[in-house]
Amino acid sequence: MSDSDLERLLARAGGLELPTAYEPPPGDPLSHHAAGFAKVMCSAVFVTGLDPDFAAENVGYFTAPYEVRSRLGKPVIDLAAKSVSVTLPDGLTRTAAYLGDQGCVALPEHQNHLNFMPAKVESRRPDAATQPWPMGDAPGADPSGLDEEQLGRALDAAFDPVDQMTAAVVVTWKGRLVAERYGEGISAATPLESWSMGKSLVASLMGVLIARGVYDLWQRAPIPEWQSAGDPRAEIRIADLLRMSSGLRSRAPLDPDFDPQGPYPDHLYLYTGGIDAFHWAATRPLQWPPGAVGRYRNVDPVLISYLIRLAVEARGEDYLSFPRRALFDKIGVRTMVMEVDPFGNFLTQGYELACARDWARLGNLFLQDGLWMGERILPEGYSRFVSTLAPAWIADGRPVYGGFFWVNGDDRFPAPRDAYYMAGAGGQTTLIVPSHDLVIVRQGHFRGAEAAREGFNRAVSLVLDCLPRR
Repeated sequence: MSDSDLERLLARAGGLELPTAYEPPPGDPLSHHAAGFAKVMCSAVFVTGLDPDFAAENVGYFTAPYEVRSRLGKPVIDLAAKSVSVTLPDGLTRTAAYLGDQGCVALPEHQNHLNFMPAKVESRRPDAATQPWPMGDAPGADPSGLDEEQLGRALDAAFDPVDQMTAAVVVTWKGRLVAERYGEGISAATPLESWSMGKSLVASLMGVLIARGVYDLWQRAPIPEWQSAGDPRAEIRIADLLRMSSGLRSRAPLDPDFDPQGPYPDHLYLYTGGIDAFHWAATRPLQWPPGAVGRYRNVDPVLISYLIRLAVEARGEDYLSFPRRALFDKIGVRTMVMEVDPFGNFLTQGYELACARDWARLGNLFLQDGLWMGERILPEGYSRFVSTLAPAWIADGRPVYGGFFWVNGDDRFPAPRDAYYMAGAGGQTTLIVPSHDLVIVRQGHFRGAEAAREGFNRAVSLVLDCLPRR
């Protein structure tokens, strides 16, 4: 973005700003970083199965920046208790505990208990090895007819040189698994850090509820904290939240005027604060009128997750097993781990891990406009909604965001303009290209993100070049 474009963007937002105060997150930022580091290490060791020393150097810089790690003690891995502790210079220790199917949770300061009961959530699907793709992992018998050497070159581009630290690439065409490759120590079933690809998962779960008639895209979001008479936040629609244009006041690293020297950002505090994240997000005031300004902030997906919990529990259903019952078992997803805050709220704005094949399954669900094996899981036209540029982002001069999916409106990828994608910190990507019936997933270890950008773009070009011409 040019300086003049940035000036116009900020001037437009300034002209719409409401007279509300900003309340920064409480606590010591270094303590929050320590909690993030402990959680990242816990997930890397107990969910993904990485070597601790490798994980400390290479994964999860988002909530625990690499440059901050040197100011913290070496993570202590307790294999018996399945926990990770990180100590600050003042002696304070932050701990993350492994909960099984809810992954890892960062415990609040000075607290070693949870405010909910973890639960076992088992898949009802048969063993993946006994089921053919896409419902399982058994190889299919139907050859794609594509140039396998060209696909191999595409995979080479995504993995070489090794400083890209690519962990997994999966390519599907017309729903068929046509190419895949994995890094050292990674298998087709390894749950990997995925970060904000989870926002697209949140959109999927909301889509399930909309398809069932529980919610409507255009209704005002029934957040309990907004129901007092005259509360202007009551005008925020579910669509505004999905489009990252709620107007709620918070700080996030992708804000165009973000100052790294400012207060610890709410965007990260929702991960690391050891708080009821749903309530924190719901108590942020309005900065702009709903639907007017587009900003990439975690308060919006956290509030969609809040609505999901409210609806599921109001229907008398079990919240922790809802994603498995309502979505994962229906499309063959088995490795997805959705992590929580200490109150049992899914933090799926970025705390989720899954293998590349499972992200490809979710991508294909959207490629098929929410239909899977003849069953409608998402509302008809929902894929069009999430892949259509959000009006507030267009007004801001940034044609890049839809409904918890990024849109290829700025040619971020060498793919057609109809392409849209899930994206997560560290180079995690699920690219969906409807005009070519194509889904490409790339996951990697965080340190390699910068090096991986060029390599993945080369891979995308090579894959597109080997598809039949239209």
